[in-house]
Formats: sequence, C-alpha cells, structure tokens
Amino acid sequence: MLADPTSHSAIDGTGWVQEAVDRVSLTEVGQIFGMGMHHANHPKGDYQVVNKVQVLDPPSAIGWLRGYRNDDGEQEFGGWLWGYDLVQVGPSETEVTLTYDWSAVPPHIREYIQFPPFGPEHLTNSLHHLAEVAAPTSRA
Repeated sequence: MLADPTSHSAIDGTGWVQEAVDRVSLTEVGQIFGMGMHHANHPKGDYQVVNKVQVLDPPSAIGWLRGYRNDDGEQEFGGWLWGYDLVQVGPSETEVTLTYDWSAVPPHIREYIQFPPFGPEHLTNSLHHLAEVAAPTSRA
C-alpha cells in the first residue's frame, strides 16, 4: 500500500496530498514519482512535488525524499525524508513507525519554509489513516 502512490492521499495526515501524478508502484531505490499537492499558503495553491525513493525493503521499510522542480525544470530534493518502518507483530498486525526527517534541509529552503511545516499530530493522523486504509473490510 505504501508502495502505491495512488494511496498516498488517503494516508496523508495533513490534507495536502491530492493525487498521484505517477500512478506506477514503487519498485526500486532511485525511482522518481510525482504527487499533486494543495496548500492554502503555497503561492500557487495547487502544485506538484517530486519524490525519490531512498529506501525500499519490502515488507520492512520504505522511504522517499521530497523534492520539487526548480525554475529550469530540474529536480531538486530539499533534504526532507518520509520513512516508514514496518514490523509484523502478529499474523494480521503490523507495527508502523513513521519518520519525517527534515534535518538535512539547507538554509536557503528554510528561509521560505518553516520546518517542521506541521505539528506531530499530522504524523499521528497519517498513521491512523494508514490503519484505516489497511484494515480488512468485512463482506456480507
């Protein structure tokens, strides 16, 4: 599910992730995928980000660097990483740790984006959304 960018908007805890630009499953480190975003304080409101898979170790871990296209259309990655570590703790139960690491964000980006750009409640929301999306549904 985390390797499927089309599920990311349902998992997102901020409400900013809109839809996958690239609808292909994540299968390798270095893979780039785009996401449509919306944020009321962004100059454009609607915008796109690019992400680069940094960790892919199914079923234990997945993570990607968040980036953007600069004015020349080149991809740049700003130093923040989303990562999920998963440990199976029962036959149908998995413990998930979500990490948002922004420690490598350079000063020139911190000049116009305050880090972290949201509180820890958004990470908690993401984990709750992931649990809801991943929960098996009963069929009548």
